[in-house]
Amino acid sequence: MTKELSDSSDQEADPLNDDELNDDELNDDSIDTVLIRTETRTAIEVVRMIGSGKFIMAPDSERQPEGVWDIGKQSKLIESVLMRIPLPVFYLAENQKGQKIVVDGLQRLSTFRDFLDNQLQLKLPHQKSLNNKKFEEIPPKLQNRIEDCNLVLYIIDSKLPERDKLNIFERVNSGASLTRQEMRNRLYTGQATCWLKEEASTKEFADAIGKSLTPKEMREMKDRKLVNRFCAFTLVGVSEYEKDIDFFLAKSLQKMNGMKKVDLDDLSRRFRLGLQNNYTLFRSAFRKPSDDPQSTNPINTALWDVMTTGLAKIPHNVVVEKNSDFDKSFIGLLKNKDFSDAITKNIHSIVHVKRRFELADGMFKEVFGDYAN
Repeated sequence: MTKELSDSSDQEADPLNDDELNDDELNDDSIDTVLIRTETRTAIEVVRMIGSGKFIMAPDSERQPEGVWDIGKQSKLIESVLMRIPLPVFYLAENQKGQKIVVDGLQRLSTFRDFLDNQLQLKLPHQKSLNNKKFEEIPPKLQNRIEDCNLVLYIIDSKLPERDKLNIFERVNSGASLTRQEMRNRLYTGQATCWLKEEASTKEFADAIGKSLTPKEMREMKDRKLVNRFCAFTLVGVSEYEKDIDFFLAKSLQKMNGMKKVDLDDLSRRFRLGLQNNYTLFRSAFRKPSDDPQSTNPINTALWDVMTTGLAKIPHNVVVEKNSDFDKSFIGLLKNKDFSDAITKNIHSIVHVKRRFELADGMFKEVFGDYAN
């Protein structure tokens, strides 16, 4: 069977741009709650904390939120400190382990670390006493001024609701605008985010999505967002979905960061089986049929959710054997108005999420019997 599944023109069903679906306002409870605490640390204290792993400085990302600083900009920062010019505050988010993830100020903290570790040689042609000097080469008086520089840290509490945490992240980040998935990648750095990256780079994934994502979309981690959705609906479950997709996706990453390797390996096996089965049945999967036979519609998130999780349960040889039966049942499912609405309109509502999974599960059981349980 060779069919295509896709979004309608309904903007709400666009899987690659559904960050706009999130309300960027803090909720009423948050306004009256202490969301951020303030700490003041010296530069040398912070550098030591970075070295001991208490700060997370380099999450796996294709983009640096502030842009990578060149040596000239780094040197200007050190010069500003020596001139006693006040620095902007730093924003960090605390994770469940008590580690502090740098939200805003990554390049500034990296500069302090590199200079105090003698990895940065200043380029300040107008300052002859400092030009081409490393930290160990400047006078002790100036070394003390760098080490004792007070850095004001605003720390986002780990208990803050996920949506509020992401909204604060958006408000304070001073560099490139990050997608919600890129923010999650920073806030939940660990084996979970490494797992998403690995699974999004497999041949099975590329085949199943038809290599349809642009380089820009890949940099924005929209491939990993799809993988994250599979994990959420598999590990957290449809019954636990409560409308807030940000919280739902974050909850799965938190869970994965605490899983054993053997369990992550099993999750990988199931995910790749689901992709393989979708590719076998559709070739161009996760898309509704296009009116124009010469064009291919974009991936539909809602179909991705039900089809990856549903077919991850079925042995591949059974999928091959039941191909024809599945074809008929799937066409009938697409014609079902309830299902069509649930995959194209308000796709993150509780009613539509649960309804599309209910109808899809019924189809899987009809075709594959006990294998679909």
